[in-house]
Amino acid sequence: MNQMLQEDLLALASNRQTLSRREFVAGTMAAGFALAVQPVAAQTMLVTDATGLTAGMVSIPTSAGDIPAYRAQPANGSSLATVLVVQEIFGVHEHLRDVCRRFAKLGYQAISPEMFYRQGDVSTLKDNKEIFDQVVSKVSDQQVLADLDATVAWAGQNGGDGKRLGITGFCWGGRVVWLYVAHNKHVKAGVAWYGRLAGPVSAMTPKHPLDVVAQINAPVLGLYGGADAGIPLTSVDQMNAALKAQAKPSGIHVYPDAPHAFHADYRPSYRRSEAEDGWRRATEWFKKHGV
Repeated sequence: MNQMLQEDLLALASNRQTLSRREFVAGTMAAGFALAVQPVAAQTMLVTDATGLTAGMVSIPTSAGDIPAYRAQPANGSSLATVLVVQEIFGVHEHLRDVCRRFAKLGYQAISPEMFYRQGDVSTLKDNKEIFDQVVSKVSDQQVLADLDATVAWAGQNGGDGKRLGITGFCWGGRVVWLYVAHNKHVKAGVAWYGRLAGPVSAMTPKHPLDVVAQINAPVLGLYGGADAGIPLTSVDQMNAALKAQAKPSGIHVYPDAPHAFHADYRPSYRRSEAEDGWRRATEWFKKHGV
């Protein structure tokens, strides 16, 4: 077990609302999945240290039982603007944790809850199809929105300021950003990285971002790749048109040559220029809209 996972176990052990050791280890195994989506040049992987931060695993109480989450924030801060960081399908692995630490270095409280915790450990699965079939397909939007609400409540009791709330997410989590901003009236701003905008509906996913444009409560910035094989530019254009028709102060920026997951510095899809520009736009967006 690496040092960061050891530190996470110690952090959660000191948390008042603890999961059992078996439950916690199951929830943190996804941290190792980043290593399974190689190859990618090691020098591209960004590492943000935890100096000056309180960073590690915490336990979030929900109506359906506790779930683990990674939290990072300034060690001496209070009433901090809070940013929810919503995972990809691969769980809250080291890249997501690093994103939390990047926000914490900017003065935020950043929290990334394990959205799939009840359904299974994606780090044990061999490919995307198994992840979708065995885990993601069993995760309802209703559960996700409720768990994010519980995370916001926990944040407000542990150094966060619920009046300055933002949300960002990647891929699967990018779709969630649009839905959550339509769900929670207290969100100040959202940044959605290449999240699906349309698709088949089901009992688990009854609506998609294009279906909730009228309900969006705060400005959302979408960051998408023009070479994304999984998200047609037609849906991006439809979303932009729908936002304009509703006079929403939201919009989508497209990087023409970027593929899907261009921000994921641990994957071959990483594009440094677009990732850095997207991060700049994201942080400026939050500041502009009061997060």
